[in-house]
Amino acid sequence: MTALDPAFLRRPLAHRALHDLQAGRPENSRAAIRAAVDAGYGIEIDVQMSSDGVAMVFHDDDLDRLTDATGPIRARSAAGLAAIALTGGDEGIPTLAEVLALVAGRVPLLVEVKDQHGQMGPVDGVLEAAVARDLAGYDGPFAVMSFNPHSVNALRRAAPDVPRGIVSCAYRAEDCPELPQDVRDRLRGIPDYARVGACFISHEWDDLDRPRVAELAAGGAAILCWTIRSPEAERAARRIAANITFERYLPDQPS
Repeated sequence: MTALDPAFLRRPLAHRALHDLQAGRPENSRAAIRAAVDAGYGIEIDVQMSSDGVAMVFHDDDLDRLTDATGPIRARSAAGLAAIALTGGDEGIPTLAEVLALVAGRVPLLVEVKDQHGQMGPVDGVLEAAVARDLAGYDGPFAVMSFNPHSVNALRRAAPDVPRGIVSCAYRAEDCPELPQDVRDRLRGIPDYARVGACFISHEWDDLDRPRVAELAAGGAAILCWTIRSPEAERAARRIAANITFERYLPDQPS
């Protein structure tokens, strides 16, 4: 197991990069990436898969919320997605390879691999293999994570030397209506942490007092959290979490 780079515990992580629509920086955009790097923040981004097996930096399963296009992102090629402008900006959807070149190791980069079928079940490993290919030879603080433990395990096989973690939460029924209760009950306990060789979790900030989080921390897990939107929430989260993922405000940087 490769440990998380200490930089991930020092620099607050800009959620979907340092996005601000009023400033022309949509979430997960090149503009938001550049802004985060310039400000010295770490960066958290999401990856989905194109129809031709390329890791694309994009949060949602479909294009409707974040672009003027519609339909599943996985139904379009990387070239086709690059030509679709993100709403509120003037750039298309970037590939992970493009983002890696843009960041160039200057700040920590945390990549969430999105669940590809919405049920937290077994994965075919295609997206995880694409992420591993892009990461080969990358020089800089980098880590990967997913809500889906099957995806984290596929990342372990595809990129065994890359630090990996599990994204976790309270799994309330109202937040995850697509998941059966037995799946929610199982995932809530973060049971796959050791099996997938994780070295950190990124946990829902207002559920950090869960005993399982304390148990993992006592065993050496790095505890990150999501998503902080105010200094008050940050102060509360940092009682337990070593670092935060933030948006909508600018947290203090380490001296």
